[in-house]
Amino acid sequence: MKPADVGIAVMVAVIWGLAFVASRIALDEFSPELMTTLRFAIAALPCLFLRKPGVSWPLLIAISATLFLGQFLAQAFAIAHGVPVGLSSVIVQSQALFTIAFAAVAFGEIPTRTQAIGIAIAALGLLMICGTVGYDFSVAAFAIIMICPISFAIGNLLLRQANGAPMLDLFAWLCLSAAVPLAVLTLITNGPQPTWHALTHMSLTGLVCMLCLGGISTSIAYWLWGRLLRDYPAAQVVPFALLVPFVGSAASSIVFGETFGPLRLAGMVTVIAGIAVMLLSKRPKALPKVA
Repeated sequence: MKPADVGIAVMVAVIWGLAFVASRIALDEFSPELMTTLRFAIAALPCLFLRKPGVSWPLLIAISATLFLGQFLAQAFAIAHGVPVGLSSVIVQSQALFTIAFAAVAFGEIPTRTQAIGIAIAALGLLMICGTVGYDFSVAAFAIIMICPISFAIGNLLLRQANGAPMLDLFAWLCLSAAVPLAVLTLITNGPQPTWHALTHMSLTGLVCMLCLGGISTSIAYWLWGRLLRDYPAAQVVPFALLVPFVGSAASSIVFGETFGPLRLAGMVTVIAGIAVMLLSKRPKALPKVA
């Protein structure tokens, strides 16, 4: 990779790691539904200037519902209900485990031996984290945060069907497809008056967090990441995502004073190690198609 593109990959990982902190701050002011709605409404603004890509509406909605709506709404609810920011950043990145597992089931992509070892290591790390649940946050909150990597993984596989679509156009319209149902959900669950009150009494801190989440973390960062995946093999680009949980955990420790017990910290490190093994292994081979 060119040095400039390496810098871009690192920058995107840092942005995504800091986005977990911005989400936690924004949730002090907005409900999970409203914060997620604002995130995608801001990120969908390029749709005013970009035409819908040549992707069918059912596929567009399916990708948006998993890759964006399901993942980020669950993430917002989990963080709002006490799941630590640093831990959330690690669990979300475990999507690599589920992506490989689902690809094996859906497309017959048999994991390599190295990938299987990585899956086992990451699964062990998740089990270690499970052993710490119930002390500082509930089992229900943990179940909600586990929706994130599963939804993320399904979205990754659905995104394959949109191969060839312009990245900027595609992600803008994916954001729009997520913002509309989220806005309806917000009005139903929060009510029109509380929603309007939250919007009209938004603080400068809340505004800055939402602009960072919607404009930078979601719109610009995803577009840059898509451009890197277009120009380089995934094996060269995807490992940079391993920086996200490190940035998220470090930033959360500095901003919120977040600390981890020995078992949880060991589990987080084990998950990241398993993900590293999976991402740095060779691509799995597909099963031969039956005539």
